[in-house]
Amino acid sequence: MDLSDLIRQDGIIPSLKANSKKQVIQEMAERAATLLDLPARDIFDHLLQRERLGSTGIGQGVAIPHAKLAKIDSLFGMFARLDKPIDFDAIDDEPVDLVFLLLAPESAGADHLKALARIARLMREPGMAQKLRASRDAAAIYAVLSLASEPTAV
Repeated sequence: MDLSDLIRQDGIIPSLKANSKKQVIQEMAERAATLLDLPARDIFDHLLQRERLGSTGIGQGVAIPHAKLAKIDSLFGMFARLDKPIDFDAIDDEPVDLVFLLLAPESAGADHLKALARIARLMREPGMAQKLRASRDAAAIYAVLSLASEPTAV
């Protein structure tokens, strides 16, 4: 699964200003709503409901908030680099500054889990977080994510 299948350049926020996990989720839900032409409140509520089950902060400054929605028909991803790291209740108790949002259709099943696993693997690749933190605009971040999703030669 290529990340370029999940995310578009207009789904990248290179410098999101937020002071809390809830604010990050709200800002990203509003952007997703615009891109998907859906009510922001629906997206926000589903993401928050999932977050209440346990933090989606996977460690090393990365979070992958995700939810399933009835009103979408394909996987949808967004990425945000936060202006400053925030507490996300991550598993390593470290603040988060890289957020990859994933929305999936309710019927996605294994595809949703495969996408989550792909994102988590990518974000743990050596140097990936550093490259994303060093990229200054949406185009540069998109290039890093797109190149990373290409298969490597064996």
